[in-house]
Amino acid sequence: MTINLSVLVILSNFTLMAQGEPIVLDNPSFEDMPRHSKEPRFWTNCGNPGESPPDVQPDYTFQVSKSAFDGNTYLGMVVRDNDTWEEVGQMLSSPMRQGTCYKFSIKLARSLTYYSVSREKNTPANYIEPVKLRIWGGFGKCDKRELLDESPLISNVDWQEFKFKFEPQADYTHFVLEAFYKTPSLFPYNGNLLLDDASAIEPIPCSTDIPAVAQAPSVLPPLVNNGNEEEPISPVITRRPPPDTTTRAGSKGPKTMFGVSKEDLVAGLTVPIEDVEFEANSAALLASTTQYLDELEAFLRENPNVIVEIGGHTNGLADKAYADELSAQRARAVVDYLKANSVSPIQLRYRGYGKRYPVASDSTPQGRKKNQRVEVKIVAIIKQ
Repeated sequence: MTINLSVLVILSNFTLMAQGEPIVLDNPSFEDMPRHSKEPRFWTNCGNPGESPPDVQPDYTFQVSKSAFDGNTYLGMVVRDNDTWEEVGQMLSSPMRQGTCYKFSIKLARSLTYYSVSREKNTPANYIEPVKLRIWGGFGKCDKRELLDESPLISNVDWQEFKFKFEPQADYTHFVLEAFYKTPSLFPYNGNLLLDDASAIEPIPCSTDIPAVAQAPSVLPPLVNNGNEEEPISPVITRRPPPDTTTRAGSKGPKTMFGVSKEDLVAGLTVPIEDVEFEANSAALLASTTQYLDELEAFLRENPNVIVEIGGHTNGLADKAYADELSAQRARAVVDYLKANSVSPIQLRYRGYGKRYPVASDSTPQGRKKNQRVEVKIVAIIKQ
């Protein structure tokens, strides 16, 4: 029997038209200014009332430094030990149709550092445990009417593409991406999920087989984070024994940090670390200046409820990119020194500010030296 080729083409085009056009998401790569507790543009925070929204990463607040898979930023969401979790949603460009099958993919990963505060214990915590992504369809903002699909637990620390297939049971107009715990799970826990490069939602024949993972995950690191998952930028510093604080009866360690008493410390307070110097155009600490970090080290070990950010600054002679990189590396070098001398990594953040915040004129050597500095900022003081 002979079939006219033009008839086949018409039938094929009719099938594609019946399936519909791809549904495009707004801002599928979650591009925005890096910042914590603010969902990216065109996405709505759908998390629990009273809790902070998801984060636009990478941002140094929680020490998440992974590079984006696509563009410059990505979405970071967490689950918490108080049985709350984060999610975002948006209205679709056109509704999904009941009885139509769709495919969707997104890049997912986990960060080995996501430092915040335990909601249950009110102590510093690393939100490191693996979680999964759940995808919902609904009829309004943040409406979760039907669970369309979910991922396995995301343990990979490199970006991996995960694929989904769903057949909605109604003409849903809204789409929700939700970070959620391992199920079943006896107790809620602290974990994180990174998301980037979401695809369009494309109609497909329901007979199409979609593998869940586009490529095999790489070998996974252990879940326990000892704070040394990254190689230090500065040279390895030999660990010293803790300072002897027993020479005076009843001694309880340092009561001040660079002249500021513990009672005067408040979140947001910034104090310069005097006389900390580096080799020229390098992040290597000069051995003669590390003694000035000892006061900070001893204070932080004595006060584990104090969380600080080490901020690096340069003078204005270098270009912006170089100044940003060098200042971040120098701040990181100070953090590495403190870690190597028994300060908990949970207490430490670092950030490079480049040449954005001068405190003196760059027209003189003295002014340039003042601008090229390291500061410590109080991020939080956890109630004990």
